[in-house]
Amino acid sequence: MALLPLLAAASVPPTPAPTVEVSITGLRNAKGQILVCLTTNPKAFPDCSKDKSSVRMAVKAADAGDFAVHVPATGTYAIAVVHDENSNNKMDVAIFLPKEGFGFSRNPTITVGPPKFKSASFAVTGDMRQSIKMKYML
Repeated sequence: MALLPLLAAASVPPTPAPTVEVSITGLRNAKGQILVCLTTNPKAFPDCSKDKSSVRMAVKAADAGDFAVHVPATGTYAIAVVHDENSNNKMDVAIFLPKEGFGFSRNPTITVGPPKFKSASFAVTGDMRQSIKMKYML
């Protein structure tokens, strides 16, 4: 009888990690890829290269209408995306202005430079959806 609670606990499957379904709108073309950065680290936003635990991925621009990002755990996250039209795995700039499109979770207003983590962040407590509208400066 003492083993019954242990057996019951062992048969419960682990809770799967949450998924954020991302929808990208406003792409000016289907060339290249969308570089995706998902992070919980405000200091690493919007450049995930400074966050080893971030989720980074590339999605073909032609498939960017809807795709899934698997989140490591519940928490507060922000997403940054770049329309890498020439597939060189970086955002190209001209005179400090992005030549390629970009966007952020929660679609914050863009003034000078990227938004702060706080304005793009959202709580993930389970599966959810984010719609991101691309912006192009040039």
